[in-house]
Amino acid sequence: MEAKVELILHNGTIRTQDDDYPVARAVAISGNRILSVGADRDVLGLASKHTQVKDLDNRLLLPGFTDTHFHFYEWALNYDSIDFSKVLSFKGMEEAISKKALTLGRGNWVLGQGFNESDWPENKMPDRHDLDRIAPDNPVCIWRCDLHLAVANSLGLKLAGIGPATPDPKDGVIEKNESGHPTGVLKELAPNLIRNVLPRLSDQAMLENMQKAIGDAHRLGLTSIHDIRLMGGLDGADALKAWQTLWQENKLSIRCHVALPGEMTDQAIDLGICTGFGDDLLKIGYLKFFSDGGMGARTGWMTQKYLDAEYGMPLTPVAQIEKAALKADQAGLSVMVHAIGDRANKEVIEMFQRIESKGQTQCRIPHRIDHVQMVLPQDLEKLSALKNMAVSCQPNNLSLDISMIDSCAGPRGKYAYNLKTILNKGIPLMLSSDAPVADPNPLAGIYSAVTRKRMDKTPEQGWYMEQALSVEEAVKGYTITPALVSGTGDRLGSISKGKLADMIVLDQDIFKIDPDGIADTKVDITLFDGRIVHER
Repeated sequence: MEAKVELILHNGTIRTQDDDYPVARAVAISGNRILSVGADRDVLGLASKHTQVKDLDNRLLLPGFTDTHFHFYEWALNYDSIDFSKVLSFKGMEEAISKKALTLGRGNWVLGQGFNESDWPENKMPDRHDLDRIAPDNPVCIWRCDLHLAVANSLGLKLAGIGPATPDPKDGVIEKNESGHPTGVLKELAPNLIRNVLPRLSDQAMLENMQKAIGDAHRLGLTSIHDIRLMGGLDGADALKAWQTLWQENKLSIRCHVALPGEMTDQAIDLGICTGFGDDLLKIGYLKFFSDGGMGARTGWMTQKYLDAEYGMPLTPVAQIEKAALKADQAGLSVMVHAIGDRANKEVIEMFQRIESKGQTQCRIPHRIDHVQMVLPQDLEKLSALKNMAVSCQPNNLSLDISMIDSCAGPRGKYAYNLKTILNKGIPLMLSSDAPVADPNPLAGIYSAVTRKRMDKTPEQGWYMEQALSVEEAVKGYTITPALVSGTGDRLGSISKGKLADMIVLDQDIFKIDPDGIADTKVDITLFDGRIVHER
């Protein structure tokens, strides 16, 4: 029986990401699959009177984007909180909090995330006294852009039971002044003391937020994500339950690999769960571990002291991660390890060397290190020699971190975000956003990877430009490479005959325009599973 062609996109500039057929003009879709890719005349010849035909007017068509490190559940959970990512000063932060407190009314929690004090002209970290002054009648807690640090006001600290006598929680720091009183700054797992007393969003409200968030993801050209757990594993079971509910109710319109917290290693093994279990909509992803914190909070673990702090800190001991990862490796559960500082990356890479030396893995999908933010050349050499490894890096974070890294690491910043070296060493490089840490827009990520500039186009010449990627390399990091690493390269990642029809149409050809304009490019159309789910 001849396949029915529901949709043809023609007269386009198609970059397929398929090395066997890299450029085309038209694509035909039957059901949720790509039936044909080729010249306009050949593909249009497949149309019937029932076929929808869209003229792309020479616009760029790409495979749908995949974000391999997205705290999607957390993003949706805080959908109604203040977004500080576009707040450009301490004064702007004050105004946003004051306005939100007025809107919510006295006594209600004011929450926000995404502030980046290192790029504010004041370059000032807020404390509880600042937040008390701004919103004296509301409990307040705001998270820094890296999610490794939060600041609460006095009322928020009181509701969380945080006072002078409160000890640091495991893997967390309650910053205190010389007199022993909390400053309001909470690092790593300490903000969980605040999370524990926040009002809980109902299951139904959470599902509604997730559906809104999926719609926003489509507008950014995202058709696949890896939903990653935060440290402490607090959101593990809730996130998996929410994704399963959307799947059961036939409301899941994005492909999702759901990561599990490393704390669930034994339970996952006992249940016989393997990475990759699921279908083309919802799969079990990786077990997530944390080896250190973040450079913004000065908790990224370093081989040399920060210019303005000590060496940072390890979080989960590497020996503990290794013990769990060895068990997971033999049970078919791939692991991902957060590593920011050069000491953390060195220790984690050497850990994976030891694991690989044990013999045959049972994992069908490579283990991975996420962030690889600062790494020394000799450790990248070790990483490149491993057979069963990939990395996921976040160029969007680069644009946030330039000022911070310059101030806390100085010339050693040359070892940060070494994307080009990673790629040249043959290490599979996936790109991602770490949202809500950074902007989830993949086009902003491509811009950052190519120009190595902040969103305001500074520095004019870029930052350590020897590590810049080409547009082609960056696009692969959001398309075909994630599919190949995740074991779905036969179905996703390129515009190829027989693959699932996930594609996007852009309003500019990012391969031809001035790279400074890439971040301003818009997604005109997003197709997911053969259906148009967004049209601008």
